[in-house]
Amino acid sequence: VYQTRRDTLCDGLNRIGWEMTPPQGTMFAWAPIPEPYRELGSIEFAKMLVTEASVAVSPGVGFGPDGDAHVRFALIENEQRTLQAVRNLKKALTKLG
Repeated sequence: VYQTRRDTLCDGLNRIGWEMTPPQGTMFAWAPIPEPYRELGSIEFAKMLVTEASVAVSPGVGFGPDGDAHVRFALIENEQRTLQAVRNLKKALTKLG
C-alpha cells in the first residue's frame, strides 16, 4: 500500500518538475524544496503550500537545521487524493513561479 502511495506521489511530483528520489522503506517522502522557493525556508514554503495548494507538509527544519531545504510528505492518502494534491501543487507552483 505504501509503495503504491509513494510511487503515486513521487511520480506525480517528478512529472510536474519537482524532482525527488523515492524513499525506501518508510511512510514518508523527504522532498527538496524546488530551487525557486528554497530561499523561503521550509516553514514559509510549507505555509505557502497550505494556503495556495491546500496541501499540508511538514517543514524540514523541524527535523534539524539541515532539513530546512526540504519538506516531508506523509504517505497517508489514497492515490486519488494524492493525484489531486499533485494537481493542486502544479497549479500553485505554476501560478507563483
